[in-house]
Amino acid sequence: MRTERLTELEEAFVTVRGVRLHYQRAGNGRPLLLLHGLVGSAQNWRQNISFLARHANVYAVDLLNMGESERVLGADASLEATADRLVACMDALGLQEADVAGHSHGGAIAMMLAARHPQRVRRLILFAPANPYCDLGRQLISFYQTPVGIWMARQIPWLPRMLKKTALSRMYGDPRRVADDALDGYTAGLRVPGTIDHVLNIVRGWYLDMGQLREVLVNLAEKPTLLIWGDRDRTVGLSSAKQLQQTLRRSRLVVLPGVGHIPFEEMPETCNLAMRDWLSSPLPSRTSARVHEALAFTQPERVFQPLPHGGLHTVELRPR
Repeated sequence: MRTERLTELEEAFVTVRGVRLHYQRAGNGRPLLLLHGLVGSAQNWRQNISFLARHANVYAVDLLNMGESERVLGADASLEATADRLVACMDALGLQEADVAGHSHGGAIAMMLAARHPQRVRRLILFAPANPYCDLGRQLISFYQTPVGIWMARQIPWLPRMLKKTALSRMYGDPRRVADDALDGYTAGLRVPGTIDHVLNIVRGWYLDMGQLREVLVNLAEKPTLLIWGDRDRTVGLSSAKQLQQTLRRSRLVVLPGVGHIPFEEMPETCNLAMRDWLSSPLPSRTSARVHEALAFTQPERVFQPLPHGGLHTVELRPR
């Protein structure tokens, strides 16, 4: 059963440093920024915005050169530049502070944003964020830095839709959960000139970005952070989550059994409840966060599950 989308959604543009960025907005309350992954768009959050808008003022942003945002050839694609650009976007939108949720590469951007501008980010929600402790994609990243890999990347927008859907299904723990409208959120903008160039620029600077992110993660030690991972994630390994927790001392880790790299699309109801409860709960104390971190290494992983009355509880994952 999929999340209903009943809240009125505003489609708009904001000019940031002379460039038009597209965003979707809904709801009222504390601002919440949603950041998509490497090849994605604001549309990826279509099953989450309506629910979250009941509790927050939600902004799902198309990052520069992605989605419906303007293309700027040669724009700095680094994590640092993207984080600073987002702060300028917040300024243009009149947002002094926000909660920030990010997925995959968008999660790395969210961490860099919070590290460089800690006063602008209240809490983080990170869905399988790209991070310096994960080596799963090293071979693929290296391949797309070669001439053959660059050529192949430029063919992706023109591949048959069925092949693209098959590739997306591999990001899921259960391919049967891929919604009919999911693919467009990742492919609709790929044929716009400048999109693939931007993605390749990100890939080209991947290792430098991850090195810089590793250096600033210490700045996030006290930032309240919710980590959400699927235990079938083949893109950003779950083992890296536990390493992240060693640095993020006020973090909590939610592991979803049978789920892949895109938890908020594959299990939207569960993730929506987890996000709502995290954003509305009292800030975790340093003491409770340390206890939680210790439990993560001495007890079985735990996962939030929805209750009939709309709350969440934790259950142990049974050994497979």
